[in-house]
Amino acid sequence: MSLVGPCTRHRACHVGIAAPCYFLDTDMDTPPPPVSQSTPRNIYAFGLTSFLNDTASEMAYWVLPAFLASIGAGAAQLGIIEGIAESVASFAQLFSGYLADKVSHRKPIVVGGYFVANAVKPLLALVSSWWQILGIRFADRFAKGVRGTARDVMVADSVDKSKIGSAYGLIQAMDSAGAIVGPLLALAVIGRFGMRGVFASAAIPGALCVIVAWLGIREVHKQVERRASSPVKAERSSAAATPANSEWLPKLPVGFYYVLAVVTMFSLGNSSDMFLVLRAGNIGIPASRAPLLGLVFNIMFTLVSWPAGKFSDRFSRSAIAAAGYLVFAVVYFVFALAPSQLAIWLAMAFYGLFYALTNAVLKALIVESVDTGVRGRALGIYSFCISVTTLLSSVITGALWKVYGPRVPFYFSAGIATVSALALLAHRSPSRN
Repeated sequence: MSLVGPCTRHRACHVGIAAPCYFLDTDMDTPPPPVSQSTPRNIYAFGLTSFLNDTASEMAYWVLPAFLASIGAGAAQLGIIEGIAESVASFAQLFSGYLADKVSHRKPIVVGGYFVANAVKPLLALVSSWWQILGIRFADRFAKGVRGTARDVMVADSVDKSKIGSAYGLIQAMDSAGAIVGPLLALAVIGRFGMRGVFASAAIPGALCVIVAWLGIREVHKQVERRASSPVKAERSSAAATPANSEWLPKLPVGFYYVLAVVTMFSLGNSSDMFLVLRAGNIGIPASRAPLLGLVFNIMFTLVSWPAGKFSDRFSRSAIAAAGYLVFAVVYFVFALAPSQLAIWLAMAFYGLFYALTNAVLKALIVESVDTGVRGRALGIYSFCISVTTLLSSVITGALWKVYGPRVPFYFSAGIATVSALALLAHRSPSRN
């Protein structure tokens, strides 16, 4: 409601017979707040932070299976470690989503999460048993879960709705670029200082990540969607929305739950990528080349992530993500057959396309499916379901591997991915003006 004038509604005022009057225009929509000038800085700051954090993470991640084998652990222990680590992240993401919708300052949550995760990674250089690795991975994934949802909400609030896919895609590209640098650094360090030296060296990019997050990221104030055309309607709309916005589990659209169901089903076959590394070792690719597997995977991931995010802002996000699931099915089928080492290298490069077509795109699909005030909880529920099913998938894959060998779990994952792709194709993405 705003004060405008002079009056043009009354004929006497319009022709000048009477002194002009002024009126309160109750039908004028309140214009949305302008996009903050700090938006580009925020997106780039998030991107640089993700780059440094993933550099530290990937230095350790790709040598972890070989390190576990060196201390007497195997596929079953790896499945337990990765499954529990992802499950704790899921509960942290669920809580973080609720918190992100309630608090006005999300930056401390994000920075604190990066600090804890990068403080515990170098401790891998000191461990002597797989139980200690479990504890470190527990703390690392918990910190990621706490910061992840809050960060995603801040990103969505930093840009216009029409550019959410592009923003997530850019940050994902920077994240995967760090995953290129990480294995290369690990490869340079491991020959001279060993696997423990790789874990200790990860402290350098980790510290830089925390510094950039603290100094570069700016707080984003919540933007309230205004859809009512009058104060009375706005008041009614606000009153109706208040109970849902205050609930732990708000009322969310049917489309959101459909996508959630499909993604959850797919995640039952999406076990830890460390099983891919183990499978590569089974056919003769040595552990010293494991970082190179990460390199070829992340080159494709980096090159396609931002274009895929931009593309999803213009076309169906559901169809793009379904294509990613089909790519996943092909990759796992090749790993099951394992016809040659060359096929494994090519499949690993192709695997990066799956991540590029799904990670940022599905996140943008979830965000655009719900109202602004419940984005955190929607993202938290989405991440929670993925993480819980990833726990089950890693445990199932480890058990199937032990009983039936490596081929059966890969066939299982490829089949689930194919069914999930067909189900996602049946979903219609929300219309975008």
